[in-house]
Amino acid sequence: QVQLVESGGGSVQAGGSLRLSCAASKSASTFTAMGWYRRGPGDERELVAEAYADGGIRYVDDALGRFAISKNSANNAVILQMNSLAPEDTDVYYCHAVQPPQMTEYWGQGIQVTVFS
Repeated sequence: QVQLVESGGGSVQAGGSLRLSCAASKSASTFTAMGWYRRGPGDERELVAEAYADGGIRYVDDALGRFAISKNSANNAVILQMNSLAPEDTDVYYCHAVQPPQMTEYWGQGIQVTVFS
């Protein structure tokens, strides 16, 4: 069983930055994908940013140029640096990982990000 533990959320004024960290209970190299989703409208989680084992990275359009995802292999962590935050970024953010060969998905418990104007 894999555990994903998120940290770094909180409240920040618009234009500010936050750094989300997700520590996995296994080596980051275990996963084919590690990244971040947010709750989004309704109950359907939406991709924010994800890094893939082949070196690829994917961002949601409104994160381009503002957010950066990276992996910290030493800490089995995936980091989301969020800059130029706007109130529309307010949401619950979830760490996500996919483990082969069954492509099992794992989720963190979620962490609140609040951006006030």
